[in-house]
Amino acid sequence: LSICGKLCYAIGGAPNQVAGSAAAFFLQIYLLDIAHITPFHASLVLFIGKASGAVTDPVAGFFISKSRWTKIGRLMPWMLACTPFTVVSYFFMWYLPPFVSGRVAWYLTFYCLFQALTTLFQVPYSALTMFLSTDQKERDSATAYRMTMEVLGTLIGAALQGQIVASAHVSHHCTVNSPVNTTDSWHDTPSFPDPSDPLPHQAKVYMIAAGVIGGVYLLGIVTLFLGVKEKDDPYALNSDRAIPFCKGLGLTMKHGPYVKLTASFLLISTAVQLEQSNFVLFCTHAADLRNHFQYLVVTILVSAAVSIPFWQKFLQRFGKKCAACGVSWMIPFAVMLVTIPNLILAYFVAFISGLSIAASLLLPWSMLPDVVDNFRLQNPHGKGHETIFYSSYVFFTKMSAGIGLGISAAGLEFTGYKPGICRQSNDVILTLKILIGAVPAILILIGLFILLFYPITEESRKETKLALEVLR
Repeated sequence: LSICGKLCYAIGGAPNQVAGSAAAFFLQIYLLDIAHITPFHASLVLFIGKASGAVTDPVAGFFISKSRWTKIGRLMPWMLACTPFTVVSYFFMWYLPPFVSGRVAWYLTFYCLFQALTTLFQVPYSALTMFLSTDQKERDSATAYRMTMEVLGTLIGAALQGQIVASAHVSHHCTVNSPVNTTDSWHDTPSFPDPSDPLPHQAKVYMIAAGVIGGVYLLGIVTLFLGVKEKDDPYALNSDRAIPFCKGLGLTMKHGPYVKLTASFLLISTAVQLEQSNFVLFCTHAADLRNHFQYLVVTILVSAAVSIPFWQKFLQRFGKKCAACGVSWMIPFAVMLVTIPNLILAYFVAFISGLSIAASLLLPWSMLPDVVDNFRLQNPHGKGHETIFYSSYVFFTKMSAGIGLGISAAGLEFTGYKPGICRQSNDVILTLKILIGAVPAILILIGLFILLFYPITEESRKETKLALEVLR
């Protein structure tokens, strides 16, 4: 693979991360403080939206596995077709409608559409890794390029969104060093305008950010189409038949390495999602860092972006399972931030969290092709199973993240979160601390424990590679 080809492949997936990052960090606070819907309804939007994306994964995998080869490949037409609709749904997801009573239905509709359409892009895009090269090192290298660009996309999304919408979350009557809790906190004047205003400033800046990120989508898909050539299945014989989707799904669910890998990283990815979605709320309401949250988010993502090459070298030298230890680095520092909310410590925690997030992003996508190769060796006379692996993996991770986000938003409703006030109650602040510190730590530790039983080692990976070369 040429460097240019790897770069074009990597750039193609970045827009999904740009948009996903903006939504992960800002959608919850947008729904609560700009759209003025209740935390319970926000939890419904977040959970059902994630669930709709998750349900779309196996459906997309089914139809893509049935697709025929075209002049531009089997996967590329799906990515080209869904991108324009993704841009439209993303823009309306950040639009503040003039009516108030139907806003929950509005955001639920467009968030579900956006999640479903990004799935229709992500499943063929991630499976495309298997059709770039037959060499494991080349695929690992392409994955490293992809993850570096996706982390940069996450950085760009959070930075763009953070800088454009920062003014929407600055309140002139909330001082940085004001007491976190006072008995009259429920009588504060809301710091945001009435939601019945036609188009307040806060809504306008969110729409501007959505328009900019929509343009990034179009740039990414053009680069992917012009710079990447999809190859047909190199191991399949002319006589081989595609594995039926339901049969293939049953086989993947019985494949030990896949089950352990998926169980481990669905817990780890849920922990990362909880950190992302609650970080801005934590900085704003629980740590007196409301004027620094956009810079802290950028620090996290710069750290993640620059550390991807380090993790790629690390896993090549010490193995992929060993590199998983880096995911746990964020735990002690996140706990410190919760117990000692200090500005300097917050930036240090942001830097360490970036290192851990980079490892959690790179590892599953680097390990999944090894699992697919292992399955191929055990089922040599079937083809078309790649999209089944990738779609069901994303299904489980999205579903678990949706459940986690729904529970976290419902927790804020239960403890009495009030949008637009300077100081939240003690219960809300305690809930935010638990969601940032304790819950992610427990999920990561359980996920790493499951990963200890993942059976594919560096030695078995090399044996599989040699056996597949003989088969080829």
